[in-house]
Amino acid sequence: MTVAAIRKLWGVGLFRRRGEEPFASATRWTVLLPALLLGLSLVGLALLHVWLRLQVIHLGYVLSTTSKVQSQLEQENRELKLELATLTSPDRLEEKARARLGLREPEKGQVVLLP
Repeated sequence: MTVAAIRKLWGVGLFRRRGEEPFASATRWTVLLPALLLGLSLVGLALLHVWLRLQVIHLGYVLSTTSKVQSQLEQENRELKLELATLTSPDRLEEKARARLGLREPEKGQVVLLP
């Protein structure tokens, strides 16, 4: 073999001397480290994106449930207000006082005004 062919095949490994590497370890890390960091960053961003989408879906379910509960509570509040108005009406109270307690309107002599 000629010297030119040996120099050409030097990096293949067949003609490598012991202790010598075709790329120095510092050169290897300068190439691999940025690629490794870029890959890890992309994986991290993908995981972050998936986590955020899951959070959006979860919060959508929570918001839907909360909206349903709010609607039910508003309906119950309307019903309770109507019941309160019915129970405290003067006509109903007068009717209950006459029927259950036997109360009636006072006569003219029964009213005493205090000074």
